[in-house]
Amino acid sequence: MFTDSRAQDFVAVVLGAFTALSPLWVDTSTRAMWTLIVLGVLIALTGLAQLARPAMSGTDYAMGVLGVLLFLSPWVMNFHAFDGASWTAWVVGILTVVVAVAALPQVTARLHTAH
Repeated sequence: MFTDSRAQDFVAVVLGAFTALSPLWVDTSTRAMWTLIVLGVLIALTGLAQLARPAMSGTDYAMGVLGVLLFLSPWVMNFHAFDGASWTAWVVGILTVVVAVAALPQVTARLHTAH
């Protein structure tokens, strides 16, 4: 899926930036706006941390947790009535978890020994 280029970390940065900026083009409440901004920035920061220091495998786990939190946020923060914000949270949350799982050391090791 991904190689040693750490493309998954770049994808995480893009996903986080997209989420953080999404209140500019989707209808949100104040709660939804701040949830998307904060979780988006945190996801982007975990991706940047992994790009800077690939040996820090703990950030992959943190990215996965942030993806789950983003997915659950429309219900937890009660903004599921805002379709654009909710779909952004659900889709980016799932993609973030997929990227985080792909970046885990156990998965990466299996991908490189599968030749």
